[in-house]
Amino acid sequence: MRYLLIIILLLFNYSCSNNEKVKKPNIIYILADDLGYGDLSVYNQNSKISTPNINSIGNQGMIFSDMHSTSSVCTPTRYSILTGEYAWRTKLKEGVLWSYGEPLIPENKKTVGSMLKKFGYTTSVIGKWHLGLGWEKKVEISESNADISDSGLIRDINENIIDFSKNPTFGPPQNGFDYSFILPSSLDIPPYLYLENNKFIKPVNNYTDGNKPNHDSSGAFWRAGPMAEDFEIDQVLPTFFDKSKKYIKRVQKEDKPFFLYLPLPGPHTPWLPLDSFRDTSEAGEYGDFVKMIDYHVGDLLDHLKSLNLEENTMVIFTSDNGPYWWPESIERFNHKAALELKGMKGDIYDGGHRIPFMVKYPGIVKEKSTNSDVNSLASLMGTLGEMLGEESNNIGIDSHSFYDALMNDNYKAEPKSIIHHSSRGFFSIRKGKWKLIENLGSGGFSKPVFIKPNQGENIYSLFDMDEDISEINNLSNKHPEIVKDLITEMNLIKKKSFQLNP
Repeated sequence: MRYLLIIILLLFNYSCSNNEKVKKPNIIYILADDLGYGDLSVYNQNSKISTPNINSIGNQGMIFSDMHSTSSVCTPTRYSILTGEYAWRTKLKEGVLWSYGEPLIPENKKTVGSMLKKFGYTTSVIGKWHLGLGWEKKVEISESNADISDSGLIRDINENIIDFSKNPTFGPPQNGFDYSFILPSSLDIPPYLYLENNKFIKPVNNYTDGNKPNHDSSGAFWRAGPMAEDFEIDQVLPTFFDKSKKYIKRVQKEDKPFFLYLPLPGPHTPWLPLDSFRDTSEAGEYGDFVKMIDYHVGDLLDHLKSLNLEENTMVIFTSDNGPYWWPESIERFNHKAALELKGMKGDIYDGGHRIPFMVKYPGIVKEKSTNSDVNSLASLMGTLGEMLGEESNNIGIDSHSFYDALMNDNYKAEPKSIIHHSSRGFFSIRKGKWKLIENLGSGGFSKPVFIKPNQGENIYSLFDMDEDISEINNLSNKHPEIVKDLITEMNLIKKKSFQLNP
């Protein structure tokens, strides 16, 4: 009888311990827009922008040094974050969706939101969507009134046939979000309006002529287009943070954990720091706008503390791609937004897609810890799925979990192959220290964009990213066997596909 009692007590203690281990945290995923690897001093001690609040997430948790967006531009990265798959597997083969593009994520596609709902979470997205909406049209779509790609994707529709008197029929609620308050796309792309659960907040009766203060579309730049009544373009960022705080306060009363996906509209153009933030950095309007973001991130973190939610909330902070920061800006401000990485937003070079990534989870993720494993933003579904016990065949095909790294800062993952993709559709592959690019040129914004190879010239570039972070020394001729292996692996990944369980 004594031995039986001991066994029962051991089983009870194991059960309690196990329950503690799988306690579901609240999750906040903050996605900055166009924030560079070198903008934050936790990555770049010479940064001209002070960001103590964003830095605190890394200092109180784990900093990842080799995380990558799956694309060097907006829409495809957002697709990967929510689905765990590369967007080039869809009909979007390059670039982004524009003002009135069709939904990129179909309703039956499993997302991070729908997966978390399965495990008892209430889910929300507050911020920039840029994944397409089901706009109501006055007439049928045709090649004469829409931009339709060769793959059949409707990238945009003539705004004159959009019926703003009717709410869109498809959006975040159809992609796994219980609550949504969004801007349709970027803050420099019309229409300028808010949608709450697919419904217009205000009538869309106004029109802006746009603003272009600089030749390179930087600064306070936005395009002409329809605008909702009372829409103030410089108040969008504060509005999203205010809505987030109110959402958290509301749902914390519910007996379930919450997931808040918070994709910010900045520091993507237009750079619109409010007066109180002007001249607070040494990197011009861009740096001042980053300072404004940092303030609001700190305010949100303080809000969690005030509600006694900090201890059981996982906060992830990252960026959707590299910075929109031209060489002229580097020279003018002596600020390297991409640090020593080659290139910028849009490019196949690491400056286009290596991004800041930090995770804070008090008591679980070790403070001031670091991780140097190569991974991508497609990893969110796999990581949260492993944490919650989701079956692996229900995880997006390109989502490589970093959960073990969060639990043990000494953990070193086996090298996984990661695919990079540029705005012009260039591919590269990264495995361990080796990076192979299959085209010549940036494939993005940096010049030259395309380089025509000479007859018989090798079109592949190979770099040792441990020794050559700036991608200067092309080793493709020195290591032809590595080039061959990476080409084979990249082609296998491109062909790989499977059907998620319903």
